[in-house]
Amino acid sequence: MNQPVIVMNTNMDRETGRKAQTSNITAAKTVADIIRTCLGPRSMLKMLLDPMGGVVLTNDGNAILREVEVAHPAAKSMIELARTQDEEVGDGTTSVIILAGEVLAQAMPYLERNIHPIVIIAAFKQALEDALEIIEQISVPVNVQDPEEMFKLVKTSIGTKFVSRWSDLMCNLALDAVRCVAVEVDGRREVDIKRYARVEKIPGGQIEDSMVLDGVMLNKDVTHPKMRRRIENPRIVLLDCPLEYKKGESQTNIEVTKEADWARILQIEEEQIKAMCDKIIELKPDLVFTEKGVSDLAQHYFVKAGISAIRRVRKTDNNRIARAVGATIVNRVDDLKESDVGTACGLFAVEKIGDEYFSFLTGCKNPKACTVILRGPSKDILNEIERNLQDAMCVARNVYFNPRLAPGGGATEMAISIGLMEKSKTLEGAILWPYKAVAEAMEVIPRTLIANCGGNAIKTLTTLRAKHAAGEHSWGIDGHAGKIVDMKDYGIWEPNAVKTQTIKTAIESACLLLRVDDIVSGVSGKQAQQQRAAAGGEAGEQEGGEGMQPEM
Repeated sequence: MNQPVIVMNTNMDRETGRKAQTSNITAAKTVADIIRTCLGPRSMLKMLLDPMGGVVLTNDGNAILREVEVAHPAAKSMIELARTQDEEVGDGTTSVIILAGEVLAQAMPYLERNIHPIVIIAAFKQALEDALEIIEQISVPVNVQDPEEMFKLVKTSIGTKFVSRWSDLMCNLALDAVRCVAVEVDGRREVDIKRYARVEKIPGGQIEDSMVLDGVMLNKDVTHPKMRRRIENPRIVLLDCPLEYKKGESQTNIEVTKEADWARILQIEEEQIKAMCDKIIELKPDLVFTEKGVSDLAQHYFVKAGISAIRRVRKTDNNRIARAVGATIVNRVDDLKESDVGTACGLFAVEKIGDEYFSFLTGCKNPKACTVILRGPSKDILNEIERNLQDAMCVARNVYFNPRLAPGGGATEMAISIGLMEKSKTLEGAILWPYKAVAEAMEVIPRTLIANCGGNAIKTLTTLRAKHAAGEHSWGIDGHAGKIVDMKDYGIWEPNAVKTQTIKTAIESACLLLRVDDIVSGVSGKQAQQQRAAAGGEAGEQEGGEGMQPEM
């Protein structure tokens, strides 16, 4: 095996010590500046172009950073933060980048004064522990069974997005979907929105026509025109095997010398398919779903028996149907039993929307899977609505797991800033200054909220600081007007999990980047150019659809 060799020579692209740290901080700040204007309800949209000519309009931090192409390793590490935040809690992707960029920027003056990075990191770690305590102190418990409280909470996550004009509708969709898929497993609550709450986008119609089905919808039609397209209280069988003649393996070789033998081979095929269909018909189902194909002969037998069949259903859709109608997916027709039949569905209907046929399984009794149907004028708008709805569903899911809320609108960050400033009075030595730097960095969120809606940052922040110093921790920024308001009255709350994760991720990644004191390129200048050219050619072939964005 060839081991990778790091070639070190005088021409090599290398940054060490202070230069490396400065370079990392600059890159991190550049990434933060890209999406700084995407925070709050008055946020601006970014237009992303890709080489295929596609255009994405969004203010979702994670969606923007997924498309941006950067060369600097520290910038790549910052983009990874947004992805981590999105996978972990589904919200706060913009905040985490802005906060991490600001924490690093605040560390810069102390590096220039020759305070060792390890001392700065120790101060940051201590500030993080104290910040998490402050969040716990100012957060309040929430009753997940109270629809009004949950509604207000989800409205917060949607308020800054494109869909805020339809926020009531979107909040209800998100809450209904999360309530539907929430189940208790071994005394533990499980909310798997990725697997069991599918979002189907159908261009056309009004956004107000969007809804959560009490069941499942598929983009499929029945396989035969004579099959029933509307069945009330259907008995449903789910299969994971083909209803076709089972051919021999690829090496099978048959020589036919007599016509009678050929006729017998065809007869065996028919007998095999008939035996499979008889086995299914014995259970008297009304609907058969299979993930594989259904032969013409099988369709003929089903039509005679009054059974509707739908073929080539996706595995994920089949799992959702199984959970919604109470059926079991069977791998062999011979194993079918009465207990495998699903009977919890109220109505099966095939409807034509636009040019396509959709199968609806609705009226399910206590379904644990659902489909969210989004309607809207164009694909671009539907994609943006889906991104916003995913955020809202993640917020609702987080509160199910950790039912505590922290005040929004920059109130939590300001409370942390004031709290850390107070605690810094008890510290001594070099650790004091970087500790205070975290307190100052926390103010970036309320400051950005004021700046994005055109308010007076200095005046408003001073007033807000005074409120928090007096112990009124629920005061924050009204993102529409740029004034300070009490979040208890204004009704803007965020899940504790999102706030905690944002601050943890931001400060820990800042510590990680400060630890880097050497950036070594693994090849010499000439080799690097050759490799880059080769990699560029391969990358161009493989990922034609990647974003064409600014390089750091």
